[in-house]
Order: sequence, then C-alpha cells, then structure tokens
Amino acid sequence: MKNQHTFYSILDLALVSKGQSLKETYNNALQLAQHAEAYGYTRYWLAEHHNAPNIGSSATSVLIGYVAQGTNTLRIGSGGIMLPNHSPLIIAEQFGTLASLYPGRIDLGLGRAPGTDRETAEAIRSDFMHAAHAFPDELEKIQTYFSLENSRSKVRATVAEGVDVPIYILGSSTDSAHLAAKKGLPYAFASHFATTHLWEALDIYRNEFQPSSDLKKPYVMAGVNIIVTDTDEEAQRLSTSLIRMIVGIFTGKRDYVQPPTAFTDELKEVMQNPQVHQMLKYSFIGSKATVKDQITTFMKQTQADELIAVTHIYDVKDRIRSYELFAEIMKELNETV
Repeated sequence: MKNQHTFYSILDLALVSKGQSLKETYNNALQLAQHAEAYGYTRYWLAEHHNAPNIGSSATSVLIGYVAQGTNTLRIGSGGIMLPNHSPLIIAEQFGTLASLYPGRIDLGLGRAPGTDRETAEAIRSDFMHAAHAFPDELEKIQTYFSLENSRSKVRATVAEGVDVPIYILGSSTDSAHLAAKKGLPYAFASHFATTHLWEALDIYRNEFQPSSDLKKPYVMAGVNIIVTDTDEEAQRLSTSLIRMIVGIFTGKRDYVQPPTAFTDELKEVMQNPQVHQMLKYSFIGSKATVKDQITTFMKQTQADELIAVTHIYDVKDRIRSYELFAEIMKELNETV
C-alpha cells in the first residue's frame, strides 16, 4: 500500500432512471453531491454525453453550476468536457465564470472523445475529426486564455484571465497519457470502462512526466465502478441495472436505467461474455468487506493518488448508500497508511 493518503471522488453521468423526469434526475444529482460533501469526497465530476436517453449530463457546465450552487466545499468539475465538441474560447469563458462564482472549487477535466456516436459528433461540430486531432493545440489555447499574459492579445477570454481552474487530462487509451505527461498535468484514466490500456497508459504517464508550474510530480486518478451494499447478494441484484446498460451499449439499444431484477443465470452468462467481462474488469460489487478487499488490491496495483467512483444504480437512495459505504472503506484504508 502507498504510504500516502488516497483521495476519493465521484464521476456522475446524471443517469436517467426509467419513470423519472429530467428535473428529478438533476435534483438527485444535487442530492448525491450534498451527501458526498458530508462523506468526505474530494470532488464531484459530471461527464459530457450526447444522444443517450439514459444520460442527463449533456450541458455539462450548466449542471456544474447547479451542483456548485447547492454545495459548499466539494470541488465540482467536468469529467470531462469533450474539447473537440467546443470552442476553447467558449470553454474558458464558461469555466472562468464558474470559478469566479465558486472560487477554489471548479475543476476542468478535458477529453478528446466525442462522448457520443459519429453522426451526433458531426451534428455538434462538422469538423469534429480535425478538432480531435488538434486536441493538444486546443488544450494550449485554453491554457493561454486562462493566463494573465493573454490580456495583451486581440482575442481574450476576459472572465478567465488569472482565474484558478485546475486542468486535468482524461484518457481511455495511451494517447492522452503522453500529452498529460508532456504538459505536466494530472491524468485521469477511464478504467471504469476502458480497461485494456490502463497499465500501459499509467507507465507512459509516470515515465514521461515533466514537472510544470501546475504539478511537480505525476498525479493519477483511476475510474472504478462501485456498487456497495450490506450483502453481496443485494449488490449483485443492484448490479443488474448496470449489466443491462452495458448490453444496451453493445447492442445499440440504449434505454433508461432499468429497475434491478434477480441475478439470473442468463445475466451470469452475459457477465461472462468477453466484451462485457473486459469492460467491467474494474467493477467492485459486493458487501463492504468484499469491496474493501478488491479496492485494496486495485490501489496496490495502480498506486493511484485518487479513485473516482462511478455508480450506475437505479434508485438514488441505493446510490447514495453505496457512496456512503465506499467512503467508509476509503477512510478505513487511509487510516491504515
């Protein structure tokens, strides 16, 4: 085990459960963030996804403002803004504004994927592929807009200049590991769904890391799927909603998050499908004792500075309870450091 504190945070997609309105979905997201603040979480990030009926986090910066307004100390940010979808100037203005409203609490996580299908990506931005290839340059532009030096330029994001908004690079392959290392920025790997390149990406990032004014040594965040309840059996039952979500992704039949059902033989078989099994490799599902053992192993293997937990559960009460138990696990593990 590392001889230092491991932070723990939340990545939320503002899941839309069957029978639930968007207003209820957003209220649940705020309720979760308020509990997370009480449970000692470091940050609460919202993803950016489009054209998915079961995901409500499309207008990410708007939701960040809503959640920040209803909390007091928790860091609120993007996990992430999918930069090729946007103008760097507009993102700098949005996050500069947010950080002026909620000083010292806003994070800007940036990714290069579209967060949607190809047709929708092109509807968002016709030159999406060019923008995706230009991700390093677009990142550079955002950093420039946040700098005080840009005050002498013709094109300025005046509300962003000199405003403190830490930038994080998100990755699900090895590409962004090189970039995060070169720029000396913290790196968040999406191991909650992109499991194949985790170890290679972490090695690249740590080996190539160049200290910067933002960061003196590598800082790794790792995504994990977490479902914790009082018993292994109940956790398995709640995980049936997640399994159906994953099947929906592979079959192209996305739907609202379904209520949990019995963990049938058919679902057990689905879990053994190579694609599903690989995607859910870093999913820790069970009682507090079970998940604590799994998390201990994962932390030893990755040496991550921070775990960011994703919990795809149908009912917000069960989701909040899972995050409460996960916080207890992390506190106990940190006490043994």
